[in-house]
Amino acid sequence: MRRNTNYFKFFLYWLLNIDVSSKGSSNNDIGIFRLIIFITFHLGCFAILWVGFSWFAFLFTITLYFVRMFFITAFYHRYFSHRSYKTSRIIQFIMAIMGCTAGQRGPIWWASHHREHHITSDTVDDPHSPRFGFLNSHMLWFLKTKNSRILNHRVNDWLRYPELVILEYTDWIPFVAFGIFCYLFGELTVLSDFGIQTSGAQLFVWGFILSTVMLYHGTYTINSLAHRFGKKRYETNDDSKNNFMLALLTLGEGWHNNHHRYPRSAKQGFFWWEIDLTYLFLKFMKFIFLIKDLEKVPPNLLSKSEFES
Repeated sequence: MRRNTNYFKFFLYWLLNIDVSSKGSSNNDIGIFRLIIFITFHLGCFAILWVGFSWFAFLFTITLYFVRMFFITAFYHRYFSHRSYKTSRIIQFIMAIMGCTAGQRGPIWWASHHREHHITSDTVDDPHSPRFGFLNSHMLWFLKTKNSRILNHRVNDWLRYPELVILEYTDWIPFVAFGIFCYLFGELTVLSDFGIQTSGAQLFVWGFILSTVMLYHGTYTINSLAHRFGKKRYETNDDSKNNFMLALLTLGEGWHNNHHRYPRSAKQGFFWWEIDLTYLFLKFMKFIFLIKDLEKVPPNLLSKSEFES
């Protein structure tokens, strides 16, 4: 009976982010339910052997990968973590819901740990420094009990919005709804006369499960690989690097040394040859009056005198 009670507490913690764990648990313990979900999604990718391949499913997957990557980079990262631009409260909440479809928790949790990363970057207190193990920096860190909690002292600015706080407890709802959308969209194509060779099961596996796993690891590469491989333009108090390939995979996040040079910038590709698609889409959002006041890099931080030789 006691064991069942403990499992129920862990389930509540996974579902609602409510701390009901026992006092004797270690902060380095891996959360069992988060681990189960994480492994299930990876194993679920093998279901593509069952649902088969179609070019539509393939393009659907790639599209949803980049759309949700934009939600993470533009909304969770550049807005909620660094406040690189301004918007209305309604648009703010819509962006938060969109970010939840990526399956990377709520925006307040995400921002709290990312701000912690910048303050403690590549020290023993950094949640995900590759100095202390690649796997930990890439994916194990967020499965640990100690990193499951919101760092309230880092996000007091967001805790004053009740709608965002409620979303933190229910961040799984937009994620599940997104999976249902993928399935229903596939079924709709079957019922329609569009001539698209796919199905609800195929788009669920490809567009939801596979796309989500790709998105997980695409995002995680910035924590792990962008602090190991690439070029270091600026002297920063960390191991951040600029990496062209990662910038392509993450819509501009790969210019990571630039980012650590001036985190508040809405543009991470500081120079014209540094492709930053997230910034281009943010410029479009500004053009149609969804956002405003995109933060720019101070000119003195771009001067050649600041470059490494």
